[in-house]
Amino acid sequence: MAYEPHENPARCRHSAWADRFRGGVRYWIFTIPTAKLIGDQGCLVAMDVSSGFIERVSKKVQAADLKNVRVVKRDALDTGLDTASIDKVLLFGVIPFPLLPLNRLLPEMHRVLKPEGTLAAWLFPISGWVPKSIVRSGLFTYISKRNGVYNYRRCKAIR
Repeated sequence: MAYEPHENPARCRHSAWADRFRGGVRYWIFTIPTAKLIGDQGCLVAMDVSSGFIERVSKKVQAADLKNVRVVKRDALDTGLDTASIDKVLLFGVIPFPLLPLNRLLPEMHRVLKPEGTLAAWLFPISGWVPKSIVRSGLFTYISKRNGVYNYRRCKAIR
């Protein structure tokens, strides 16, 4: 679930997946508010490749007494998540990133998203070529941009 203050929390249910913020959940600044926004109606899967940061965000989640967060040590290029199991992918501050090439990242995001799933991306640093590249992949269609967050819908089939 993309954390957007203007969004109605009642619409935020089912599972969500958040990957990295500047290299991981290490800053946890999106994990906690997103989990609270989702509430008991869903589950947030937070991933990072670093054990140290996974431990740190796990402690923050426990301190906040959040029961709807699953913290997982995995790579965004090979999430290990089930196919078509996620409602919304949240990529905040993840792209562009040299170790996450879009030609490998986007197919994995497409795979894990449910057919009606969406992807939200906040770019850091801001890179104008990324939004166009996401659409050109043929995996996602552009929906909107709100509060600096680009929103996309999963295409039904890989082109």
